[in-house]
Order: sequence, then C-alpha cells, then structure tokens
Amino acid sequence: CWGCFDEFNRIKIEVISVVAMQIMSIVNAQRSGNAEFSFMGTTIPCSRDTGIFITMNPGYAGRTELPDNLKALMRPVAMMAPDLTLIAEVMLAAEGFSEARSLAKKTITLYTLMQQQLSKQDHYDYGLRNLKAVLNMAGSMKRKAPSENEELILMRALRDMNLPKFLSEDLKLFHVCYNDDLIHTF
Repeated sequence: CWGCFDEFNRIKIEVISVVAMQIMSIVNAQRSGNAEFSFMGTTIPCSRDTGIFITMNPGYAGRTELPDNLKALMRPVAMMAPDLTLIAEVMLAAEGFSEARSLAKKTITLYTLMQQQLSKQDHYDYGLRNLKAVLNMAGSMKRKAPSENEELILMRALRDMNLPKFLSEDLKLFHVCYNDDLIHTF
C-alpha cells in the first residue's frame, strides 16, 4: 500500500496533527516487524512494502508548518524550481504556436512583472497551474482562429485569465505591465 498526500501543508494544523499520529502508528508497526497492528481501533495487517509520501509547497501564504513529530518521520527531498520559460515554450509548441520560444519568454516576463509589481494576495497565482491554464486557453483560441496573430492571441488569453481576479488597485499596474510587455517585447 502506498499513500501520497499532495500539498499536505495546505491542510489545517489540527488535521495534520491527527494524520501525524496515524502515520506514526503505521511507521512504528513497520519498524517493530509485527504482522498486524491496531489502527484506529481495528487490527489490520502490516506490510513492510507500505510507503507514505507527502508533498509540500512551502513559502506560500496560508501554508502550515509540519509538526516536529511528523518531520521526524519523513525524509526531505529538495526540488528545483521549474524552468517556466521552457515549460511555456513546450506547451505553446504543443498548442500549435510557431513562435513558441519568443512567446514563452514574453509570457514569463509578464508573469515576473506581475509578481514583482502587483500587491501580494492569496488568490493571485503566478505558478505553473495558472500558467498551464492560460496557455491551454491560448491554444483553444488559436484553434478557433488559426490565422490570427499568435502574439495577440496569447496576450488576450493572459489578459482574460488574469484580469478578473485582480483587485481594483492592481488593475492599473497590470495594464502597465501588460502594455509594457506588449509594446517592448512584441
């Protein structure tokens, strides 16, 4: 049995503490070599082939720190930040954009400007999930109008996917970043 808890530190600390106790009982049973163990009042078989994994994205607002007892049970593995420009280039190429490389650079430039210039809000997302959604939308728009200018399609997708979530004071800054990116890089 394998278990993977994705983005584990998004869970409330009260729930993490309960899950930590449950994980501890599984790990202790594995270490003792018992064939069975009591888990939440039920006797269940213990397999040495069981693995428990958690993923976390530290540093984001609203994320919970792991309790020390759970940290002691997990082996940390550091990950590198993804190359968003390369990812954007591949996604744009897969969506049929012939100018994928230059458009990817321009897209990530705009994302970097937005991250630096706009206010910090919990609902603002400049990560891979949002980037993927924007590029998928751009691909859908391109399929509907294959002869339209690729740069304009992409900029429209960037605008349409991001504009609705911005606070009013950030709208002006977004337009400055958006127009600056549109004028200076296209």
